[in-house]
Amino acid sequence: MPLIEIADLHKRYGGVHALRGATLTLEPGAIGLLGPNGAGKTTLIKILLGLVRPTSGTARVLGLDAVREARAIRGVVGYAPERDAYVPNLSGARYVAYCGELSGMPPTEARKRAHEVLDYVRLGEARYRDTQTYSTGMRQRLKIAQALVHDPKLVILDEPTNGLDPAGRLEILKLCRELAERHGIALLFSSHLLPDVEAVCDQLVVVARGQVVEQGRLSALRAATTFVDAELRGDAGDVGGCCRALERGGWRTEPGQNGVVRLHPAAAGDMLPLFGAAATHGVEVRRLAPGRTTLQEVFERAVASAQAPAGG
Repeated sequence: MPLIEIADLHKRYGGVHALRGATLTLEPGAIGLLGPNGAGKTTLIKILLGLVRPTSGTARVLGLDAVREARAIRGVVGYAPERDAYVPNLSGARYVAYCGELSGMPPTEARKRAHEVLDYVRLGEARYRDTQTYSTGMRQRLKIAQALVHDPKLVILDEPTNGLDPAGRLEILKLCRELAERHGIALLFSSHLLPDVEAVCDQLVVVARGQVVEQGRLSALRAATTFVDAELRGDAGDVGGCCRALERGGWRTEPGQNGVVRLHPAAAGDMLPLFGAAATHGVEVRRLAPGRTTLQEVFERAVASAQAPAGG
């Protein structure tokens, strides 16, 4: 059963078209959700949680309809929001237990489970302190604890490292990796920080202008565009002629600095056309350095492909 399925999903807020026919199917795993500001990520998350009704289209989470079975979804999905939302004058333990009760747990079970997850996120010693006295890092861990208290099958994390110093950020990323790799909990990890997504996730979804513009396994998306950085020596005209000959053969070339040209072969691994063109134009190939597309390049290419007017 797919983890998440959405089909032709639209959401309008007055004159703002936040989602424009978004469609995707995701299997369980650690999924990074990327997109520029105003792309529709937050709206998508709220629809998946049953907190916002779509204008049209369908959304299913773990086989449950996000409109008709929203309460059941919140019983099997944990959510760590970007912004803090605490009840004043509650201790960490009482707050997490209260979240468990809101998810349908009996009070006694919720209290027991609250202590377990607070220990897991390393807040055991602060469990009886008022949450208003917690540091930013402690509050981020507390949000993960309340998302885990009811033993969900999917946890949605919205900017979980926001506001953290480097050490705190690494702790949260380690915790997220543990949830996915050791405990088998599916994650939907929304972040503006590409290195965080790369550190935690094995799948990627890119949303831009209200549309899903890229999705797939991160390894496959990065490997989809292979390139070679080639140091070419010769007269300027000769190097240019060599590149134009390669382009006529289906290659893509990107000029760099200090005689380095980034080459995207027409067929992965086939370097013979390069040496043939170099020989024809009297160009010396001094160095070849193979590489793969970075996550930043995957993201930028996906966002640039979106042609619809901006949403919100």
